[in-house]
Order: sequence, then structure tokens, then C-alpha cells
Amino acid sequence: MLVALWPAAAHSFCGFYVARGDAQLFNHASQVVLVRDGDRTVMTMVNDFKGEPKEFAIVVPVPTVLKKRQIHVGDKAVVDHLDAFSAPRLVEYFDPDPCPKPAVKAMEELSVNGAPSSGMMVFDHMALKSSVIIEARYTVGEYDILILSAKESQGLEDWLTENGYRVPRGAARVLESYLKQGMKFFVAKVNLKEQKKLGFEYLRPIQVAYESPKFMLPVRLGMVNAEGSQELFVYALSRRGRVEAVNYRTAKLPSDMDVPVYVKEVFPDFYRAMFGRQVRRDDMSAVYTEYAWDMGWCDPCASEPLSQEELKGLGVWWLDEPPTPGTTPIPFMTRLHVRYDRAHFPQDLVFQETADRTNFQARYVLRHEWTGAGDCEGAKQYRLGLPKRREKDARTLADLTGWGMERIRGKMALQADWTRPGERIETANWWESIWKD
Repeated sequence: MLVALWPAAAHSFCGFYVARGDAQLFNHASQVVLVRDGDRTVMTMVNDFKGEPKEFAIVVPVPTVLKKRQIHVGDKAVVDHLDAFSAPRLVEYFDPDPCPKPAVKAMEELSVNGAPSSGMMVFDHMALKSSVIIEARYTVGEYDILILSAKESQGLEDWLTENGYRVPRGAARVLESYLKQGMKFFVAKVNLKEQKKLGFEYLRPIQVAYESPKFMLPVRLGMVNAEGSQELFVYALSRRGRVEAVNYRTAKLPSDMDVPVYVKEVFPDFYRAMFGRQVRRDDMSAVYTEYAWDMGWCDPCASEPLSQEELKGLGVWWLDEPPTPGTTPIPFMTRLHVRYDRAHFPQDLVFQETADRTNFQARYVLRHEWTGAGDCEGAKQYRLGLPKRREKDARTLADLTGWGMERIRGKMALQADWTRPGERIETANWWESIWKD
């Protein structure tokens, strides 16, 4: 969990988008949207808590005492849209006929079939101990919220325990580090009466807005009671450009690589294996950029860009402001993915906003082989080059995922794309063999 304690290249890629790898493919995944400009931050927190609402509680260190107007309940559908928009994607191309055609005929085919779409989208636009102070108390939506300050961590831990927050062993040391930084504590529980009145059967995201020079995400408190590693997806929207970690290395995921066509049927497995292998290679010490792009367009699009209304709902407050020279109201989107645990991430994540607006996306390419009957010299040379290309794609996939070459070659051989004209392999149920091994 993120911070919760609870009981129990700039060129056009083109191609056709066919699949995406989103946050729902991972267990124990937290999602946070950070809207940042100057010292202003709007943070939207989506928790993966599963259980009875009455059991939910969250404790989040915040840099200042929040007023009620700075706290809001968000719409998870908007976060899901942002996740889909920025997710690593699979695109496919189809090899053209290598035999030359008369120019007139080629133009006729283009007018019938249509040119490949770039996918570009235009921007649419309690009992109280003396060492613990309740700075503020609010009910916002279905949440009862307290803002706490404390003089010492043991008193804060005792207060949380006495008030029904099952604080895990070892939390006092982490709480102490936040107290030394002068931070307050945002504490939320579900108000069952308000939830019933509002009619929501799920927990909506909590949003907080504040001003602070600290651009950070407190993850250590959530690791105190974590079992194993956790996944965190950060969707950063900034006015200037790309967001990166300051105190950990920020690396781009491998991208723009050709992989065998059968990956289309197993893309979720591919994405998890590829990400896990990258984490192991980097000894779980990096924050990965999966997407960085101007929110006004995408190429290819895994979903449509967010509307102005959705962006404003996440806290992008500058959309209606007239742009100053050299600026644009269109936010820049950075998607960061980190797998972390206590041993490898001893510090909270600290970020900085940069002026880099270079486009990047984790993108993997399928290239379907031409299977026409042409027998020109170009077709002969094309077929001669296929074995080398297939082997290269297989090795790329093995390097990205750690999957064995024998396994990959066997699954590639089941693909109809490998057959010559007139040689068809039955593929209707070919994937059944995949799930058996």
C-alpha cells in the first residue's frame, strides 16, 4: 500500500494500437495522481483496500494543516481513464506486398483500405493524549477526516491505537521521522451513515490540495505492515514538463522493440514479466518512466486523452488561464511505475518537475508477415530474410522477459504468419497449449 494503515522520442510512431498493460494487472498496487505547478500540489489517492468499509482507515503525512476546502472526494473512473491513456501499449503493423505495383493501382487500394491512422487525438480541452492535537475535524463525502499534529511519535502511535487504528509494530520510528520534518497527519475513516446516504458501494479516491516546496510522496509509513514488495503508479500532471525522482534513479522502460506476433494473446503476462525482469536487473532501485507525453495528443492512443472536465476534476487548475509567452495550458503527463520494499526504498519518494517535454511511451511492436503469392524478386528476398527476423524477435522477447528460447520458438511456430501461401496451420485453439506449461 502507498501510505495507508488499515486494520487486518519526439517522432510519430503511428501503427495500430491493440492492447495495453494497465495497473489492474498487478496485485497490491496503489495509484496516485499528482498535479503540480510551482509549490502547489493536488494529490489524488486511490487505495486497493478490499474489505468492509467499516474496517478502512488511512493515515497520510502531509506538509501542512489542511482546511476543509482543500479536501475533496474524487472520481475513480477518471483515474482509470488516466491509467488507460498512459499504459504501456502493444501496436501492430502489416508488412506490405514486396512486389512493386503500378502507381495507379496502389492509389486505388489506398483509397479503398484507407491510410494507417496515426491515432492522434486533438486536446479537448476520541480520547486525546496531551502530546496529540486535533488541528481540524471534517466530514467530506463519505469520509470522517482528522488533521493531527503531535509532539512525539509514541504518543501519536498510542492515540492511533486507542482510536481503532491498528498501527503495526515499528511504526513509531517512521512516525518520528515525519514529526522531525514538521509534518502533520491526515487521518480518514469511512462514515458508514454518509456512505449509505450517498449511495456509493465502493471507496472513492481522496483528494487533497496544498502548497509546499516539498514535492514528495510518503511511502515509508505504508511499508511498515507490508508483506513483500508493492506496486506504485504515479500519474504526474505538470504545467512545464516531465516529472522525475530526485533521490532514486529514474529510468525509461525498454521500448519500441519488435516482438513475436503471439505476444498479442499474452500481453498481460508479457508486461508483468518484462517489468519484473527490469526490476531485478536494477536491483529494485529505480523508478521507471512508462509514459511521458503532452496531454493534448497521443500516437498511438491507448485511449482518448482526458477531457478538460476530467483534468479539472484531478486538479489541473490552470486550464482556463491565458498562457504566458513560451507556455501552454495543456498539461504534460508523466507515468511512473515503481516496485518497492523497505530494504530497497528506505526514503520517501522526492520528485522534481523538469522542462523536458520530450515524448516517450513504453511501446512494443508486432509485425505481421506478408503471406501473398507474389513471386517477384522482392518477394524472394523478403522470404529469405524472414528466418533471421524471426530469430531476432524471439531473442528480443527472451531478453525482455527471461522466457526460454525453446518455449518462445515453439509458440511462434504455431502462428499462421509463419506459413507460406497455401500452407495453413490450424490456430483456432493453439493457445490451449500455452496455458498448460
